[in-house]
Amino acid sequence: MDLHVIWFILIAVLFSGFFFLEGFDYGVGTLLPFLGKNDAERRAIINTIGPVWDANEVWMITAGGAIFAAFPQWYATLFSGFYLALFLMLLALILRGVSFEYRSKKEDLGWRQAWDWAIFFGSFTPALLWGVAIANLIRGVPIDAHMQYTGTFWTLLNPYGLLGGIAAVAIFIMHGANFLNIKLEGELAERARGVANLWWWVAVVAVVLFVYGLFVYTGYTSKGFLAILVPLIAALALLAVRFLEGSARFWSGAVAIILAVVSVFIGLFPNVMPSTLNPDWSLTIYNASASDYTLGVMTVVALIFTPLVLLYQGWTYWVFRGRVRVGEGGY
Repeated sequence: MDLHVIWFILIAVLFSGFFFLEGFDYGVGTLLPFLGKNDAERRAIINTIGPVWDANEVWMITAGGAIFAAFPQWYATLFSGFYLALFLMLLALILRGVSFEYRSKKEDLGWRQAWDWAIFFGSFTPALLWGVAIANLIRGVPIDAHMQYTGTFWTLLNPYGLLGGIAAVAIFIMHGANFLNIKLEGELAERARGVANLWWWVAVVAVVLFVYGLFVYTGYTSKGFLAILVPLIAALALLAVRFLEGSARFWSGAVAIILAVVSVFIGLFPNVMPSTLNPDWSLTIYNASASDYTLGVMTVVALIFTPLVLLYQGWTYWVFRGRVRVGEGGY
């Protein structure tokens, strides 16, 4: 296994962690204006992710930095071709971060409701756009012989891309509702459980269609039996969510999300951005990579600092592991 493959795997791990952790953040934020019936309930909902949401976003920043350093041509083509979509995502994330900080600055119900809807927009939009982006990477995008994206923003809004967006929103809402079910108490927790059950049906239908596209567009069946086991286990984990209770259903959903992301990377390998114009023009882990020296230095740095970051984030979740009660202070 060479360094190109190792860094492809590391980026897959980073995105798996990002979609698992930030996934329930997005789901909680999307549900906020609808699940909470009053300001106290909405504050409790926000408090469940208040201590961890910004740390969860670090996984996305780290993944983007890893792509920039390890596969600079992938970064250049992706961020220039998907520029408008990523710009809208960035605006939504900025608005979301500001909303958490400003929501409780005034004792005014209208003020707080406006920021609650800003949190909704800042959570729903990235979830939708990430699903669209991942679906287009699977389907392939128009890349020419000079590794340049030749499409537009509207090229990304094809039926499969929009299906990917719907699948991401549905599974994140389900994931977020399951998270709220184990972090809240009483009626609000039960309400979250009911929402999770409802969105489970939407997630199953959307994900099944999405995975079908993964098999069609990437020739997934040629990857071997062990590779096929990954999406199969993900599907079983998603099905199990409906029949489990408490933390078990949350972790079952987490397994489904993580293995779904792993399946995407298995389907892409060794490509990172397939070209729909000519397969020979696709970006791969070899023609889009940095030098071997750069990859070697990055590997040493990653081996030193990654365990420290994981330990710190694990400690954070341990400290804030308790349930949140309605009526407590906070955001």
